[in-house]
Amino acid sequence: MASSPSRSQPGLEKRLDGRRERSRATRDRIIAALLALVRDGHYTPSAAQVADVAGVGLRTVFRHFDEMDALYREIATHLELKVMPMILQPFTAQEWRGRLREMIDRRIEVYETILPFRIASSVRRFQSDFLLEGYNRQVQLEKSALNAILPPRVLSDAALSGAMEVALSFQCWRRLRHDQGLAVPDSRAVVTVLVDALIVAAGPDA
Repeated sequence: MASSPSRSQPGLEKRLDGRRERSRATRDRIIAALLALVRDGHYTPSAAQVADVAGVGLRTVFRHFDEMDALYREIATHLELKVMPMILQPFTAQEWRGRLREMIDRRIEVYETILPFRIASSVRRFQSDFLLEGYNRQVQLEKSALNAILPPRVLSDAALSGAMEVALSFQCWRRLRHDQGLAVPDSRAVVTVLVDALIVAAGPDA
């Protein structure tokens, strides 16, 4: 005699919920594995490396993510949720010079959070439309955030505003931390010297 739908349905739903939960847990392990590899300096990890660190089969990685770009999309979402509260935090200073100095520490916090992942995406971005678009979007976001606090007279000076953009850019921070091998306090000191010099170069407000 067939089981009635009303009696069999709860059991079926429970099994499906368990399957979905296991799938989510596996997906989270794969994402965590990629994050760990990149943090450890493996800027172009293979799917096989991800599978090994996650403790799953290679087929499982590809079953959850058809290509590596799908994994990087997950990482991008993870990082965006983490850094956006830092980026959107209101400035306490009322005048642009104070806000510019506040931006130093704010950007350092963001850059230190994303440093290995931005390096990894830079290595791969010319092989991935998604990563290239993300890189260009991040550069534009840095520029627009800076332009929002600079006065018109500074913005109208292409050399001065361009120099400020470079001093506060991720590329500058990466060069200090990664290429020059400076510690965070030393790198912060360099950026502060650059920004303070540019503030002096801007002169007093009219």
